[in-house]
Amino acid sequence: MTRSTLPLAASDLHIMDGTRRNSTLICAPVVADSVDQMLVQMGKAKEVGADLVELRVDFLKNFSPRQDLSVLIKQSPLPTLVTYRPAWEGGQYKGDDKQRQDALRVAMDLGADFIDVELKVADEFYNSIQGRKPEKVKIIVSSHNYEKTPSAEEIGDLVARIQATGADIVKIATTGLDITDSARVFQVLAHSQVPMIGLVMGEKGLISRVLSAKYGAFLTFGTIEAGVVSAPGQPTVRDLLDLYNFRLIGADTKVHGVIGNPIGHSKIPHLYNAAFRSINFNGIYLPLLVDNVANFIDTYNSPDFVGYSYTIPHDDAGIKCCDEIDPNAKEIGAISCMIRNPADGKLKGYNMDYLGAIAAIEEGLQALNGSSNGSGSPLAGKLFVVIGAGGAGKALAYGGKQKGARVVVANRTYDKAKALANKVGGEAITLAELENFHPEEGMVLANTTPVGMKPRIDQTPLSKNALKNYSLVFDAIHTPKWTRLLQEAQESGAAVVSGTEMFLNQAFVQVEKFSGSPAPKQLIRDVLARNA
Repeated sequence: MTRSTLPLAASDLHIMDGTRRNSTLICAPVVADSVDQMLVQMGKAKEVGADLVELRVDFLKNFSPRQDLSVLIKQSPLPTLVTYRPAWEGGQYKGDDKQRQDALRVAMDLGADFIDVELKVADEFYNSIQGRKPEKVKIIVSSHNYEKTPSAEEIGDLVARIQATGADIVKIATTGLDITDSARVFQVLAHSQVPMIGLVMGEKGLISRVLSAKYGAFLTFGTIEAGVVSAPGQPTVRDLLDLYNFRLIGADTKVHGVIGNPIGHSKIPHLYNAAFRSINFNGIYLPLLVDNVANFIDTYNSPDFVGYSYTIPHDDAGIKCCDEIDPNAKEIGAISCMIRNPADGKLKGYNMDYLGAIAAIEEGLQALNGSSNGSGSPLAGKLFVVIGAGGAGKALAYGGKQKGARVVVANRTYDKAKALANKVGGEAITLAELENFHPEEGMVLANTTPVGMKPRIDQTPLSKNALKNYSLVFDAIHTPKWTRLLQEAQESGAAVVSGTEMFLNQAFVQVEKFSGSPAPKQLIRDVLARNA
């Protein structure tokens, strides 16, 4: 059986137009405890752009199969998938399984487009219907693993077992313990000869839900509202369509992303995906929750995985995975961006942090002084204190040295501060010493640590009392835009520069490096303003 023989091909739904590059459908789970609430949610599912709805009838209280399914199926504004998930497969139903299967047979009789039957009872279910099934109805036979993602070979064997039941569509859902788990599902999806749904649950499996369109999955799931999920890690329908440009993903779409941990707070995908769409670049940009950078790079080594940005805590790790390093990044000793050469597949590392941050600080100093410092940098001759000796700290210290500043590195671990200070001809102190560090007036401070980043917005790397010694304070954090450090610096009389400006400058350069086209700068600024 091929996908073209199934109902709900994209062409049947009149959505395969010039703006669509895949036939993967978006299914919105409907989870509510009453039929009336489900009807409301189905209307919302259509409004937000779903292609079909999954009626999770195991969530209904006082469920009366024939009566309730008749209303739900007949009044649904979208095609329906009926799922009555038992507790032993992660659902809500805890009753007699014969009654549960009876309800699924009723759903078929009443005109559901799809029903979901668990592999454990699939043979029993097929024996009970004895081949009597409305032509319109297609049976999804599913298997859910809530503990891990098996090997590709084991997943392949599982697909074969599901096919052997007579399933119209195969569904495999596993649990992501690492972002590389999705690669095994992609491998099976890409080679599947039957319509297949392959998903990895959990935050580390988000990549599987979005890139399902690239690898030819029959459908993916998106929630109607944020947080109201039927399985862990589901994005919203709106995010799939508007943030990730889901309809534009094709088999040849180039994959980019920001590597970090945590990463769910990042606004970078909003900017880059909007920019890619604006300039008609066939690429997608994802948040990549990575534990081990080398493992990630080794696993996703195909020519289509082409570009990455690096953030905390992986600022330093990326450089070890490069085949080649830009001279400035080599001097700094850290990269913020990595790009795969299409000719030979080699990965080259760049550092954009120092460009974005130093430009933002210079603009802040110029505004503070009322004019530029002739043809030189307003940082020249300034005492420039950098908090942190990680990737961003190295970039700022290097940038300060390049501009003629006298660099002081303050870090929790003195040895790391000393190593960086020696590299840029500067001075090293501990964070404890920084509290009373005041050799002169008009100093410039740059925080490159995650202290104060969302969700720990009540934290700050330096007391308000110490901030009165600085003329300008920069914070590399951009979520939130106004950190406690910046607020207290402003109250102490210092000029402040948000990490947002560094963030924007980086975005302009990286979009151009990833796409080969000029960045739509105003669009990027507007998107960030909307998502701040």
